[in-house]
Amino acid sequence: MNNLTGRAPLLVFAYGNPSRGDDALGPVIYDLLEQYRQETGRLDSLELLTDYQLQIEHAVDLEQRECALFIDASVSCPAPYEFHKLQPQQDDSYTSHAQSPAAVLAVYRKINQQDPPPSYMLSIRGYEFGLGQTMTEQAKKNLDLSFKFVKELLETDVADWLTKITQKVKG
Repeated sequence: MNNLTGRAPLLVFAYGNPSRGDDALGPVIYDLLEQYRQETGRLDSLELLTDYQLQIEHAVDLEQRECALFIDASVSCPAPYEFHKLQPQQDDSYTSHAQSPAAVLAVYRKINQQDPPPSYMLSIRGYEFGLGQTMTEQAKKNLDLSFKFVKELLETDVADWLTKITQKVKG
């Protein structure tokens, strides 16, 4: 269901490079969510986007949204995944080609002169990110658990997402 602006109220942005081993976790969860949506007819209140990396221009994708969820692989988060709320912040990526989600939110704030929509990060634990590598078995297990979590999350009212942050995850 779309809001009055014609845009889906929820944006799910999964990103990563499918040619770099576990960095494919974002694009793969994007594919799984799209397949789930087509098979079940659910999740009609969201728009799914994917790209290799976040860029300044992605701040425009946040316009007229009620909420955003970023999904990416991480070499430093605990397994199987980590979920947290994002805050706009200029960081080292702010002036580079690739942006962090916090930097994209800061760009949104700057160009729109208002706070971005509430935004969250789902980081999925990855292990190997070399060019030409395939996804590791442990990353696949983390993906399965993450996909289950994100389906449950997307079926939950956004106002209740903060309760998901405090729940412990067992891999």
